[in-house]
Amino acid sequence: MSVAVIYTLPSCPACLKLKEDWTQEGIKFEERQVSGNQDVLDEALKLGDMVPIIVHPDGRVEVGYKNMIG
Repeated sequence: MSVAVIYTLPSCPACLKLKEDWTQEGIKFEERQVSGNQDVLDEALKLGDMVPIIVHPDGRVEVGYKNMIG
């Protein structure tokens, strides 16, 4: 079963809200924090320039969450 991948920053309010909502809703995801990991940051920058970045299991990419970006 494939899950969404979310690129986040620890201090990003939109990222925190996304993780909180999805956890409450039982939506499984893989979190990749862009801070402190150049490889993960490089991956994220290929997809967008602001977090959160959501890569859905079907390959669709979404930047931001509920009209919020961090």
